[in-house]
Amino acid sequence: MFGAFRPTSALNGGLLWKIPWRLSRHQKARARKRLRAVDDVIAVVDKALAKGGFTTKAVERWKAEMPSEKDMVPKDKYTIFDRKEKGYRKGVHKLPKWTRVSQRINPPGY
Repeated sequence: MFGAFRPTSALNGGLLWKIPWRLSRHQKARARKRLRAVDDVIAVVDKALAKGGFTTKAVERWKAEMPSEKDMVPKDKYTIFDRKEKGYRKGVHKLPKWTRVSQRINPPGY
């Protein structure tokens, strides 16, 4: 235990991946920018389809169900519902692939 080959704190049960429990202001800014970018893509696709006289079920469903970035409260922008967490919320950055998965809708009341 004592000497050159003593176990490190990670091997003693410490955290191997050190993820802070809250988002930094820079991460929040990038998250808002990604949400706005998705909103812009949906608007461009919808406008292009309308110009040609077409529509798709996916775009119409997105517009009906998903709120835009400006309509979302900060709690929904930066946290997601998790039934295993103490307050039923955890930071969105703890979700695997959180930059590529849309997490705009949470259960009502949470």
